[in-house]
Amino acid sequence: MTQDDVIGVERLTSEAFHDLDVRTHRPHLPAPAPRSPEKSVNWQIRVRHMLEHDAGGCFVAEDASGLIGASVSLRRELMWILATYVVKPGLQGRGVGRQLLDASLQHGRGCLRGLIAASEDPPAVRRYRMAGFTLHPAMYLMGRVPREALPVVERVRAGSASDIDLMNSVDRQTREAAHGVDHELLTSMYRLVVVDRSTGSGYAYVEPGGGPYLLAATNRRTAADLLWETLAASSPERSVVVGHVTAVNEWAVDVGMAARMDLHTAGYLAMRRMKPPMPYLPSGHFL
Repeated sequence: MTQDDVIGVERLTSEAFHDLDVRTHRPHLPAPAPRSPEKSVNWQIRVRHMLEHDAGGCFVAEDASGLIGASVSLRRELMWILATYVVKPGLQGRGVGRQLLDASLQHGRGCLRGLIAASEDPPAVRRYRMAGFTLHPAMYLMGRVPREALPVVERVRAGSASDIDLMNSVDRQTREAAHGVDHELLTSMYRLVVVDRSTGSGYAYVEPGGGPYLLAATNRRTAADLLWETLAASSPERSVVVGHVTAVNEWAVDVGMAARMDLHTAGYLAMRRMKPPMPYLPSGHFL
């Protein structure tokens, strides 16, 4: 993949992921919506950042018609991460996905651990398992958060790029690898909230509509305070989502239910040679 491919890959992923959302849609949930223009721009910013730092883990597949697949992977310390993996709808099952994943896995040679936020797409899940990943079913919470359900949260402050060392330390304690240069980008894209006290520390990036984009803490109480702070940023008229919740992070389920949100299941957190991180809520892109 090159920087010239980014716009085309964004369009391909938008089409493919929306197609998957439609195929796996559950009737009792809101209908899937295509990626918004704002999210498309942010997607391109993130992938350009990944290409800058991990060009050796980013690949595209193409035929006479143009792009038909892509994969983006990162190395952060001794962890390999698959950030994007897609094959054009209608072309699955022809070996394109296998070649892309094999190429990205080579970027992770020498890494002790691996991490993927996996969808419910059966062919992709099968490839992850064959590559040695353990599949941990994931949950998500969704709903409108009434103001009266929000507790008073103390000692949560606004964060900035000056907190990157603290955040990298929390990363290493929770997921065994720092985000490093990714924090430099994320602090410019998202509101950051931080806890740094003697009883625990942690951080959360807040989605524009409320809820966590990424959350990590050294203990459950600190994590719960941070999650409440991200939910307080939501509007009572709009639904908010807390995603990628594994069973070891039941503290997040407890917070969501106290906030009167509904619990659902979706996809997997796929891991190789590591335990599910906790207290931790990964992003879908940087994990």
